[in-house]
Amino acid sequence: MDQATHNKIVSFIWGIADDVLRDLFKRGKYPDVILPMCVLRRMDAVLEPTKQAVLDTKRMLDEAGITEQRAALADAAGQAFYNTSRFTLRDLKSRASQQQLLADFEDYLNGFSPNVQDILDNFKFRNQLPTLSKADALATLINEFLDPDIDLSPAGIDNHAMGTVFEELVRRFNEDNNEEAGEHWTPRDAVRLVANLVFLPVADQLKSGTYLLYDDACGTGGMLTVAEQTLAAFGNQRGLQIDSRLYGQEINPETYAICKADMLIKGEGENADHIVGGAEWSTLSHDAFPGQEFDFMVANPPYGKSWKKDLEAMGGKDSMRDPRFKVMHAGEELSLVTRSSDGQMLFLVNMASKMNHSSALGSRIAEVHNGSSLFTGDAGQGESNIRRWLIENDWVEAIVALPLNLFYNTGIATYIWVLSNRKPAHRKGQVQLIDASQWFKPLRKNLGKKNCELGPDDIDRICRTFLDFKETPESKIFPNAAFGYWKVTVERPLRLHSQLTLKAIETLRFASGDEELRAALYEEYGDDLFSNFDRIAAALERRLAEWGGDEDEGEDEEASATKKGLPEKKRKKLLDAKTWERDGRLVEVATALRERLGGELFEDHNLFRERVDDALKAAGIKLPAAELKLILKAVSWRVEDAPRVIAKVHKPGKVKADPMRGLFDAEVAGKACVVEYEPDSDLRDTEQVPLLEEGGIDAFILREVRPYTPDAWVNASATKIGYEISFTRHFYKPQPLRTLAEIAADIVAAEKEAEGLLDGLLMAGAPS
Repeated sequence: MDQATHNKIVSFIWGIADDVLRDLFKRGKYPDVILPMCVLRRMDAVLEPTKQAVLDTKRMLDEAGITEQRAALADAAGQAFYNTSRFTLRDLKSRASQQQLLADFEDYLNGFSPNVQDILDNFKFRNQLPTLSKADALATLINEFLDPDIDLSPAGIDNHAMGTVFEELVRRFNEDNNEEAGEHWTPRDAVRLVANLVFLPVADQLKSGTYLLYDDACGTGGMLTVAEQTLAAFGNQRGLQIDSRLYGQEINPETYAICKADMLIKGEGENADHIVGGAEWSTLSHDAFPGQEFDFMVANPPYGKSWKKDLEAMGGKDSMRDPRFKVMHAGEELSLVTRSSDGQMLFLVNMASKMNHSSALGSRIAEVHNGSSLFTGDAGQGESNIRRWLIENDWVEAIVALPLNLFYNTGIATYIWVLSNRKPAHRKGQVQLIDASQWFKPLRKNLGKKNCELGPDDIDRICRTFLDFKETPESKIFPNAAFGYWKVTVERPLRLHSQLTLKAIETLRFASGDEELRAALYEEYGDDLFSNFDRIAAALERRLAEWGGDEDEGEDEEASATKKGLPEKKRKKLLDAKTWERDGRLVEVATALRERLGGELFEDHNLFRERVDDALKAAGIKLPAAELKLILKAVSWRVEDAPRVIAKVHKPGKVKADPMRGLFDAEVAGKACVVEYEPDSDLRDTEQVPLLEEGGIDAFILREVRPYTPDAWVNASATKIGYEISFTRHFYKPQPLRTLAEIAADIVAAEKEAEGLLDGLLMAGAPS
């Protein structure tokens, strides 16, 4: 089909929307009517020659009592779809009334095969029929699509050309409705770049055969279509017979319907069966292709979008057992579960989990993400673990920074991650960063926020930079470990003074929390809270139910009702007799300790703790460790020059001193030993140590930490590995500083301008 015919058909169908739907629907709803009607008209024309054969087959199967009829009916139709209604669209051109037309049209729709029903249901096309019927527009719409000026039958337009027309309509509708387009529609220039980055590096290794292509956020199927075309073009250049099988998953019902309809219109019934979607088919919580491996994968998943609903459906972050997102790596289980506010990187993980590890080509992936995929997430968190997993497995070939404002509904920075599990030898162990943010052509007219595009020259330049794999101002090459770091926890010893003062002991009376609230209740109910709780329990429950009511007397009844009472969790804790009993016991024990030890100041907490232990033993008081800890904490405070608090003493010869790891030589009770000190949480700090740091963590701490805090040590058990990628750091180009002469000239000019203004003011104020 020539371009003129193509444009004529697209423009004609586009015009139907304005002619028939104006004032009936908002412009954003036009595709909900036009696209399914386009699908129906094409299918109607395709099925017309075999209509009678399908009806005869249907009659025969019904008479024979055969219930599973799909295969036989599809075979009779000679297509992957069929229609068993006695009507065709032409039969519906003239009806006596709109009611009769609506009834017959619904009968016509109900006759389609299940795969077409799936499309119609997800388009929600039947929901539009009452509006069309009431406005007497349904007949007009059908007649417009049957206009002899456009022939949508296979004789007038082949499958490929029809698919092109349909995709052009989808593109126009999305660009016309550009505030939402970016959610489900990736600009064709970006898609062409993605496809080239996937196929070009292995174009000379392709062989005749079948390849599986996959998009786990396929939207309207544009990426899959361009990927299929690009693969076919590379195959044709080398005289290969390539069969592409397309697989996709999409949660948005309308865009899923468009994608599946596009496949059917192009005569790709098998591919259409591999497109799975609808509201219940989230890629994250409901994988449509578990265990399936693919050769080439492309996607532009949603970024900055919450996946909390999926997370809950999968059992929550702690209970999730999906093997895609909990993996074994370097001898440990690695959680790849990201924060619930943004699940974009999980789509990349999903694809990486479906890599083909047995074929010669392996798998190649190109996926678009925003900047947060490069650095969000601390060491040990999901996003960082994903980067670690991908990079340490040596799957990341390159990351390409795209121009700003390339997409329809966002102007933020975007990046293409290029992955392969069959890196060529010269790329092994390395990652290439390409800054293509300045390679673009401006658009004459903005499309939403899209104000530029990647021209053919720009795409060629990016691909050439990728293939050359050389250091240039826009291409940097790094070893994998350059992006990794150890997050090291640096501890310092706790140093305390201790004293059993009456004021400190009194604070233990409310050690269970909510000190102000418990103090107020203590004023009302006294010691009965601690020693005779049953006596005041009912009164306390009533009091808590009314809590806050006294403060609201001046407010209206409705506002007061919303403020009354306490949170249920807090109320239950206050009604728990054991918490009051425990706090009362703490006060009694601390008071008994004061009677034995007095109120003197202990400048060495280690000595104070020994005396407390001796006093408790002498008094025959057995106290749980947690309660003893509360007492010690209540009567102690931090002092910078106090002796370090010992947490553990190791017998001589059992453990070797290692001050870097918190094992120090010391003398306790006159004997040499190795001790561990209690860390001070207020002085705790973290350091990021590059994996490529010469000498590792120890060298870094000795150089950067010990000169300033000689008593610091590393908590080795808390060390975590993280990965982040900073394009800004590697590609930042500082603006040259202005010369002194330029600055001086500006100052002189400003002074002259100020003098002129001042003279003008003085002259204006002078007497005439």
